[in-house]
Amino acid sequence: MPARRLDVELRLSLFGIKRSIDLSRFSRFRNAAVILASAALVIPLTVFLLRPASVPDLAHGNVAGAQALLAGWTKGDMIVLVRHVERCDHSKAVCLSGDDGITERSRGVAVNVGDQFERLGLARADIYNSPILRTAQTAGFMFNKVEVGEDWLISCKGTMLRDALAHKVPGRNLILVTHSECMEQMEKDLKWPASTPGYGASLFITAEAAQAPSMLGVIEASDWHSVTTE
Repeated sequence: MPARRLDVELRLSLFGIKRSIDLSRFSRFRNAAVILASAALVIPLTVFLLRPASVPDLAHGNVAGAQALLAGWTKGDMIVLVRHVERCDHSKAVCLSGDDGITERSRGVAVNVGDQFERLGLARADIYNSPILRTAQTAGFMFNKVEVGEDWLISCKGTMLRDALAHKVPGRNLILVTHSECMEQMEKDLKWPASTPGYGASLFITAEAAQAPSMLGVIEASDWHSVTTE
């Protein structure tokens, strides 16, 4: 039996004027609308699924990450970027000294983070800080050591990874007291999405092979208590 076309009409009568509309003419527009709506959902979902993961959190029960940190530290394979603690000129808190320094209340944060590194062991660690006052003060309270200052730890755009590897001594961990911009640059250099770490945060990079350094993860200053290797 030959196929018959089914015409659907909508008949309207308004103010005595009769009109009819063939609804089948609009089916193609309906199908196009469905396709567009589907694309509007699928495209953002695809972008979400394919986006790079954020830098791993080594705290809050991430046992595997913490164990890798400890193993790398024991072998002297780690590069660590530590952000200075709370800066005075961005806070209403009392300044320790100098407008470009840290706040009085953040001194204890620096000491506490330094205690965590002391537990890891600092006998085989080289420590550098940027020339800015807030990083010098942070390094002093964290590690009881202040360098004159390394310009490459403040002028780090596009060169952070290269310069860090140039200062990394085989078998010795490298601790760099620096700024959020340089930590973000390191993330970009290692092909991770840039983030803004909190004051006193530590970003760990494994550099067992200088030709292939890799991101290990981050520990915020307030999260060290939740780092566990068991």
